[in-house]
Amino acid sequence: MATQADVGPTKLSSDHALELYRLMSKVQHSDRRVRKGLSSGEIAMSYWPVDGQEAMSAGAALALSAGDQLVTTYRGLGDVVAKGIDLPKYFAEILGRGTGLSKGKAGAMGISDPEHGIAWTTGIVGAGPLIANGIALAAAITGHDRVVLVSFGDGATSIGYVHEAMNMAALWQLPVVFFCQNNAWAECTPVAGYTRTECLADRAAGYGMPGTSVDGTDPEAVYNAVATAAELARSGGGPSFVEAVGCRLQGHYFGDQMPYANPDELAAKRANPPFDSYRRRLVDDGLATEAELDRVDSALIAEIDAAFTAARDAEPPPVDELTRDVFAANGIELAAPVAERAEIPSGEIENLGLVQAIHRTLDRAMAANDSVILLGEDIADPAGGMFKITAGLSTKYGAQRVRDTPIAESSIIGAALGASLAGMRPVAELMFVDFLGVAMDQIANHAAKIRYMSGGRQGAPMVIRAMVGTAAGPQHSQAFEAWAMHTPGIKVVWPSTAADAVGLLNACLTEDDPCLFIESMKLFYGGGKGPVPTADYVIPLGQADIKRSGTDVTICSYGSTVHAALDAATQLDTEGISVEVVDLRTLVPLDLTTVVDSARKTRRLIVAHESVGFCGPGAEIAAAVGTELFGVLTSPIERVAGSYTPVPRAATLEAACRPDAARIVDAVRRMM
Repeated sequence: MATQADVGPTKLSSDHALELYRLMSKVQHSDRRVRKGLSSGEIAMSYWPVDGQEAMSAGAALALSAGDQLVTTYRGLGDVVAKGIDLPKYFAEILGRGTGLSKGKAGAMGISDPEHGIAWTTGIVGAGPLIANGIALAAAITGHDRVVLVSFGDGATSIGYVHEAMNMAALWQLPVVFFCQNNAWAECTPVAGYTRTECLADRAAGYGMPGTSVDGTDPEAVYNAVATAAELARSGGGPSFVEAVGCRLQGHYFGDQMPYANPDELAAKRANPPFDSYRRRLVDDGLATEAELDRVDSALIAEIDAAFTAARDAEPPPVDELTRDVFAANGIELAAPVAERAEIPSGEIENLGLVQAIHRTLDRAMAANDSVILLGEDIADPAGGMFKITAGLSTKYGAQRVRDTPIAESSIIGAALGASLAGMRPVAELMFVDFLGVAMDQIANHAAKIRYMSGGRQGAPMVIRAMVGTAAGPQHSQAFEAWAMHTPGIKVVWPSTAADAVGLLNACLTEDDPCLFIESMKLFYGGGKGPVPTADYVIPLGQADIKRSGTDVTICSYGSTVHAALDAATQLDTEGISVEVVDLRTLVPLDLTTVVDSARKTRRLIVAHESVGFCGPGAEIAAAVGTELFGVLTSPIERVAGSYTPVPRAATLEAACRPDAARIVDAVRRMM
């Protein structure tokens, strides 16, 4: 059983008690000021009140050091205010003003202020613990004396992410405090309506970590529990679970009249809120006078009102901020035209397959940069990865930097994301691209949005390696590049040769934005093999490559389908048809300029890719080129792509599903 509050808290000094009161007062009056503004019509915004939870936020914040990091949720006003956030910038952010922490782009659901120990806030219930693990992992690897407290509501304990995160944190003994603010309601559902667990802290035992449940209306009890957990984490003892039990005194959102609550019970709790109770306690114990506490309140109310008024009166961000901060250096989805293209260097070469080329690149990157770490399932020795791409790297660089993870893709990506926020450059392996779906929340809602939601202050420099399978059936052979391309903030790369893989992966490893690096299983075993310079080099993202020059028709492709296009070009050459093959290499940023220039020259374009044709990348490219070259092209643009079906296991059906050289040849003949 988890330890309970009836053990009794350690008596705090008068200074600590007064500081707890000050933090509670700051939370209480900040919450009141927002609700006052909403009630009067002074402001309009979505808001999730924290009335009744002041003791939880104050006690937890006081137990942390200035360098410790906080990850919290959309109902995070109490947590961030108690941790010491810049109040004027915080209020401006939640009001959507240009002077906000993130220029008004994130709002209450995306607060971050790393300088004051506030690493991240998420609006996705239960997602924070995954990111907290990564921040803690970076601290463990680099030896920083840092603890990460991740705050979440009781409702989040029903989310699988929380269980994944607790398991990983316990397995790796990460310095994390899982802080559950049990306010009696999961949005509008009472605890008994979603779980039969009477004490949520009891679950900690299942992960081999200490669990404690305390009175969340008593800031001293919360302080003692979190301080104990933080000290354990700081000393290398691993994570703990602290449950603070209380009651939210307002609705789930501002305007929620709480028809789901017992009115008599709610009225009784509102009559004796934690803030008033602790104030009486300090006076009764002789630790402060009413006048002293009044002075504390008055000073804070004035500070809060000044900050709030300044935020209210600030200007909204200008419209040109809309497209800023999607990528570093205000990049967009299209690559900028370049005068000189990067060339693969000449000189000494070695003949490598795709597996060997990626392995060599990771090896050299890890040797050159200690911040490069690898995360994934079975990637450490002796397994060395499902396809042996990481074989030998854990032996060479140690288990700290090459980490076998649980089979939990959301945890893998969340840990990589958190580590990137803490200054690492993680490479996370998803065994198959199909598993993107399992981790898509962390990819699309978090990693891809870090830069935008931080107003350009932070990026997520991480690489997600994933493989498109073959002969593996409907759930292990899909290609999801279109899904990733449709998500602003993530770069998408898909090499067709070992030489390109080296240069492109090197580029991804230095990018300040998250990159999805897709590998074709079809090219692992011979198809992608070729000469690779022994010297290292970089192919900047957003530079397509002309794999074969021609004059009659352009075939635009990427990945393994490039080889089908080259085979088709060879066949068509015997018929007197000259084909130019453009290998995109990078899908985001997309080098549309090279495709347009080639199609302008040949006046015909075919776009070929193995993923589903309907709403696929080929549709976007065809639309863009068709608009640019209207009246120039002599034939309608054709797409040769995968069928609108799952990828079947039967070899005959899979062959019919995916495009090949024969289908590309037929398309060219029709066009000619």
